[in-house]
Amino acid sequence: MSETVEPHTSRAVSEVVDLVSKLIRFDTSNTGELETTKGERECAQWVADQLHQAGYTTEYVESGQPGRGNVFARLKGADSSRGALLMHGHLDVVPAEASDWSVHPFSGAVRDGYVWGRGAIDMKDMVGMMLALARQFKIEGTVPPRDIVWAFLADEEAGGKWGSQWLVDNRPDLFDGITEAVGEVGGFSLTVPRPDGSERRLYLVETAEKGLGWMRLRAKARAGHGSFLHEDNAVTILAQAVARLGTHTFPLVVSDSVAEFLAAVAEESGLEFDPHSPDIEGQLAKLGTISRIIGATLRDTANPTMLRAGYKANVIPQTAEAVVDCRVVPGRQAEFEREVDALIGPDVEREWITKLDSYETTFDGHLVDAMNAAILAHDPHGRTVPYMLSGGTDAKAFARLGIRCFGFAPLQLPPDLDFTALFHGVDERVPVQSLEFGTRVLEHFLLNS
Repeated sequence: MSETVEPHTSRAVSEVVDLVSKLIRFDTSNTGELETTKGERECAQWVADQLHQAGYTTEYVESGQPGRGNVFARLKGADSSRGALLMHGHLDVVPAEASDWSVHPFSGAVRDGYVWGRGAIDMKDMVGMMLALARQFKIEGTVPPRDIVWAFLADEEAGGKWGSQWLVDNRPDLFDGITEAVGEVGGFSLTVPRPDGSERRLYLVETAEKGLGWMRLRAKARAGHGSFLHEDNAVTILAQAVARLGTHTFPLVVSDSVAEFLAAVAEESGLEFDPHSPDIEGQLAKLGTISRIIGATLRDTANPTMLRAGYKANVIPQTAEAVVDCRVVPGRQAEFEREVDALIGPDVEREWITKLDSYETTFDGHLVDAMNAAILAHDPHGRTVPYMLSGGTDAKAFARLGIRCFGFAPLQLPPDLDFTALFHGVDERVPVQSLEFGTRVLEHFLLNS
């Protein structure tokens, strides 16, 4: 399938690769711990400078902790009586070990047709596209149909406690008049084979997110000498509970977003997906690497990630703790917690370290129409489809304000690129052509939203 030939190169398209490369060079690694996280201040102030140079008045806000920098700017639209559109991207990234990479993870290297580095797809690619378009619109005097609020945010990679969640709780005025929001992990292409031997690019628009919860489990028992008999051992009690939970299969639940996605893929590919089949995961494997994301949206998950107990080899500890990463399908929170309690048993306490609700909206309305039109303008054979994200984004915070949220960071990807493996992975990178394509699509979208 041939790509659409673009008639011109806009200001935004010409500078987006350089902006993404420069953004990656800021080490904004978020460890999840305040004492070891440098913060986003330096990067946020650079973003503010880029906006100032284009003529914006910006507001810089530190969200509850020193260095957790956020930048906001508003571009007035033709009809400010309409609800404003929030375009949001986070500046923080997960840590990276340089010795594991082919290039330095904070080099922003541009080579072999890619921009390389931590954050290249999560999500300094989208931040770069937003910044390029914000600058272009202001410099060229472009007036969009409605107000656009550009938000560059801190702490998304740790659940937004010192980012979007703090801002919603403490500075809701920053979101006054906003009715819809667009952020990450949507708009990327999935190439599926068709029965006639051709291919179709589906562009996945995120309309739903599973709930995100990090749970601490704790077992307590009598401490003692390691050489004695111990009927009650906190480590054993905890380990058994963790094993039961970690090997449990939660029931199959197909939400509206997932059902619509499966129906669209079946229609295009001729493949059959029975949402009620016990082998639905096996059927999804036919989609290739994207099945990791889609398969994880069919069930709740509870994955143990951390264990801590004891301080000496010959001492039975009084307390043992574990942390479990929980992702819950919309509408399943109460039942999920009941299942967890039954699995861990009465001798293990649990508490939520972080608990963020699930989210789901419908795949319809003017904004969805504008996304589809923007894709078709630059890929006439493409098709937008809804899907659910197994992870979470800052949309969870904005939904609390009644804002309707979508994930739409458009990228036309090579069919053989294992895109899902690049999220938080080694050698994270984004194709240069994908960035240029995404910038053109976003421009069309924003001028018709």
